[in-house]
Amino acid sequence: MGDKIRANGDESAFVGSIDQGTTSTRFLIFNQAGERHDPLELLRSVETCIQHAVSDFRASGHHTAQIRAIGLANQRETLVAWDTATGEPLCDAVVWSDTRTAPLVRELKARDGADVLVHRCGQPPSTSASAIKLLWLLCHVEAVARAYDAGRLAVGTVDTWLIYRLNGGVRRPGGPIYVTDSTNASRTMWMDIRTRQYDHELLSFFGVDRAKLTLPTIVSSSHPTAFGALAYGPLAGTRIAACLGDQSAALVGHGGFSPGKAKSTYGTGCFLLYNVGPEPVISKNGLQATVAYDLGDGRPPAYALEGSVSVAGSGINFLVNNLDFVDSHKAIDHLALSVPDNGGVYFVTAFSGLLAPYWIDDAQGTLFGLTAHTQKGHIARATLEAVCHQTAAILDAMAADSGHALDSLAVDGGLAGSDVCMQTQADLSGIPVDRPCMREATSLGAALAAGLATGVWDGLDQLVHVGTSGRSLFRPGIVKEERCARRRRWARAVEMSRGWLAEVA
Repeated sequence: MGDKIRANGDESAFVGSIDQGTTSTRFLIFNQAGERHDPLELLRSVETCIQHAVSDFRASGHHTAQIRAIGLANQRETLVAWDTATGEPLCDAVVWSDTRTAPLVRELKARDGADVLVHRCGQPPSTSASAIKLLWLLCHVEAVARAYDAGRLAVGTVDTWLIYRLNGGVRRPGGPIYVTDSTNASRTMWMDIRTRQYDHELLSFFGVDRAKLTLPTIVSSSHPTAFGALAYGPLAGTRIAACLGDQSAALVGHGGFSPGKAKSTYGTGCFLLYNVGPEPVISKNGLQATVAYDLGDGRPPAYALEGSVSVAGSGINFLVNNLDFVDSHKAIDHLALSVPDNGGVYFVTAFSGLLAPYWIDDAQGTLFGLTAHTQKGHIARATLEAVCHQTAAILDAMAADSGHALDSLAVDGGLAGSDVCMQTQADLSGIPVDRPCMREATSLGAALAAGLATGVWDGLDQLVHVGTSGRSLFRPGIVKEERCARRRRWARAVEMSRGWLAEVA
């Protein structure tokens, strides 16, 4: 549960939150404080989580009628394709981290007009973009190509798919609901970053014929009716009143409503958002422009600079599952603390290239500095440091684009629970790291947006301090000279990993 506060005089109101991520699904119920996927399995995971959470909610003496609304936070860019006639998926979802689109990305970057895409949609072509995943599906999955030619193809990010099915799909009285919000749509490369609507020139660049394709309507992230209501299950009839991409939801969960506020979510990957205010900032330093949130009801949208690290928690998975260094994620800190430093070891965790601010597609995971004295603890430290070095590089780029440095960084996600990682982050970035006790910022953000749409809260001023109790603050513990020396060694390691996947003559 979130921390309880009084809002609008009714302390009996609760808000549910679906958090559908890359490796897990959660359904949390808050009081007023605060690769490939099978699309049907994604839906079942949500249904199961709702059932379990509602059962626990009832067991604690509450009634489902107290749950005023539901918010949805989802993994972004992952693309689902389905048949509009049957409502059934045509293939597995193409996950945001899938790199099979890399040849298409290289082809698109060489096409006329590619250099201006970032000014229109906020990002350059990359393997994560939904638009490029659709091109890949049309080229490689016959069922998708047939549905497209027949005018029966619907595509959307995970939010669109879940909202469509949770509302009843093709069986919904009055017809199915096809919607997405602007935080998700801003990651597809089909949406104009300024108008927050589909752009004809962008669709044309990617060869999309709107007459053959059903795309979801783009709406604000917080809305009392646009997302419909659950059609079945223990919460049937409960409104879905908010929808945000997971990273935007985390920013809302941290109360990042002012320009200059930033957060980093340490999950499978690591994702940073920096609130730049009501106008987008097009990066000159390898970042992406995105919609931070659009909470509707006459409120101006907020934009963000974004940078992503592809390997964060998945790097720990590599040590646990592939190398058998330890038997659980919780043991990583203990292993890292078994040595005083990294012993000169640097691990460029480029398992699928490097993202912002480097954008090196042909880098591959590489260990540098191994000696006869290297121990598991050194490699564990180097794995944690890889996340922190890349995050620090993104923070530098954000400071350059925005014109001023951050004064602190709010953090959440599984890896944020590592004290070693968070202290290392403060050391390498040179700014304090602020970790709230409430780690489920993504779920909290979706719940806050849903409560805002349905009157549980009246305004953003009531949301800023929800879920912020019990914070831990990690302050930089090394001098600037040491920080710069370690950052230079990391930069050298990155350069040496470049081109590893290039063909050798």
